[in-house]
Amino acid sequence: MPLVDTGLDDAHTDYTHPRIRPVPAGCAESEDDWRRRLQHDTPGGHLLAHNAMTQALTSGRPIHLMHTTTALDAIRVSGQLYASSGCLLAALYCAPLTETPAGLRPHNLGAYLLQTKSHTQTLMIEIKPTAPAPAKGIDYLRLGHVHLGTYLDHRSFLTKAEDLRLRGRALHQIRTAAPFLDVALAGAAGRRTAPGTFVDQLAAAVQNLPFLGYVYFEVLSEYLMLHSTSTETKALAEVGEMNNRLYKRLAFSAVSGMDKLFDLSRFHPDHQRLHDLIADIEPSLAPGAAQYTRDRLSHLLTALALDPDQDATTFTFRDQDFDNLAEAAPSLLGQTLFREMRILQRYPQLYLAFEQAKALQAWNYWNHHQIRAPFNGFLPKGEIGVNPAYPADCTVWLAETCERGLIHPVDELDVAFVPRLADLGMTAMRRDATGKAAGHPAAA
Repeated sequence: MPLVDTGLDDAHTDYTHPRIRPVPAGCAESEDDWRRRLQHDTPGGHLLAHNAMTQALTSGRPIHLMHTTTALDAIRVSGQLYASSGCLLAALYCAPLTETPAGLRPHNLGAYLLQTKSHTQTLMIEIKPTAPAPAKGIDYLRLGHVHLGTYLDHRSFLTKAEDLRLRGRALHQIRTAAPFLDVALAGAAGRRTAPGTFVDQLAAAVQNLPFLGYVYFEVLSEYLMLHSTSTETKALAEVGEMNNRLYKRLAFSAVSGMDKLFDLSRFHPDHQRLHDLIADIEPSLAPGAAQYTRDRLSHLLTALALDPDQDATTFTFRDQDFDNLAEAAPSLLGQTLFREMRILQRYPQLYLAFEQAKALQAWNYWNHHQIRAPFNGFLPKGEIGVNPAYPADCTVWLAETCERGLIHPVDELDVAFVPRLADLGMTAMRRDATGKAAGHPAAA
């Protein structure tokens, strides 16, 4: 019988078999309203439910993925492959490969990785399923309940001073951003602010509440990938792929150094800057960017932040205390705690205590639901991983890229997937030269 895990169940999305989540009372639109709009009223909406990646997952045929690494020697010596935390929670980050007569063709996300990570080596991973798998992806924006639950279950790992600081800073961030959060609630209820004003308020609020930068960026990624009609986007759609280059261009243009440290807490373009950024990517989409951001982010943030038992027309984030937020806005509180924990001085020592606990929860859920290759489920854009705890027939090869950009396995590796997270220093969440954890602005 499938495991019921409310937090993780809510965080998983299957566009091929939509499950409509409840939203707080007072919202002018439902999840179903937005699902129909995104799938049927946008040029690229059909790719949400029908794309090459999810079709490969549900086919029951062997799944081919590529992974880039700088640690090949360590992998060979240990004979082990670990997962890492991040947008895939507890999976080894990969991109899809498609079989062709001439070799394995990388998804456009994989082609981008090969182009920009020339210092890495490529692994080809083949998973042989025993049956078709569900097309369930994990939406990291909806992991707040899991973050909060892990914190509450593992507070004993913190000193009293660390715990007080963590709670105090999370509460301060939400209270400081409360005026904007209330504007978003009002927008979700149909009382909308002018688009330009909304985006300017959002840009200011991101700097107080880093999680908003992640929501802002994903909303714009969705806008670009579903609305783009460029020649490049159309060509990728013909092979069942969303155009990842769009949001890569957005991120790298918006934030200096984003190509070296992908940190969405630094993503906060104001109204005019947003218009200019989108105009440089696809001019026809610039005029509608601010309005889309206002409408979509108001609804999405309200659905993410507030418990469905709340009422968006009467709730306010002003002057809330920690316990009230844990009940009324548990997901937002969890996301805020998660990002604040990453700048604790002892985070390198605490990392596995907290993140491995989430990983065990995720692996248990994935195994019960036959999820061998979880993907980033906010959008099925090609970010996919290997569940290292699934007892599947899996082979790993060192691979080479030919002049046509195709992947060819050249040397089978004697390695096995291990249900353990990689050490922090090997992940994208490692601390930088200043001691700051990736994914969070410097501590005040």
